[in-house]
Amino acid sequence: MKKILKLFLSYIIFISLFFTVNAFSDSPHFIDFSKVLNESKAGKEAQLILKNRLKSSVDKFNNEQKKLRDEEKKLINERKNLKVEDYQKKVQALRVKVSNMQKQKQNSFQNIAKLRNESKEKLLAALKPLIKNYMEKNNIKLVIDKKTVLLGDKNLEITNQIIDTLNKELKSLNIK
Repeated sequence: MKKILKLFLSYIIFISLFFTVNAFSDSPHFIDFSKVLNESKAGKEAQLILKNRLKSSVDKFNNEQKKLRDEEKKLINERKNLKVEDYQKKVQALRVKVSNMQKQKQNSFQNIAKLRNESKEKLLAALKPLIKNYMEKNNIKLVIDKKTVLLGDKNLEITNQIIDTLNKELKSLNIK
């Protein structure tokens, strides 16, 4: 009778351990998408390209603003030597230049923001099948973004594994 009882208890312990291990593999895992976007090769490259474009645009528009300010100063100095109508025409022409430059600046920054969003979407689109494949291989039922996790076991974070996989699969986003 004792042998049967021990065998039965062993069986119950085995079953409870089995379900505990399976419950662990079914528990939700999390990924830090910001880290993936910032630290993957493709993400870093995209950010560098976007940063350089932004810097180039800022420098370009700062130079244009300086030229327009210089033109304004020159016009103010010439005011005494010009007829009122000529002065008004030059002021109006300067205003048009300023307005055009502001529109170009706004369009340039909007294009950079649009390219940034497109790059992010492209990276996320490449990331989804990789995460799905990782989930299937590791019997994971749910992956959530780390920023929505209040507390979690560090063993459930798969960010670094996904970054490694992404770096192997996607070297660049080919931003133009």
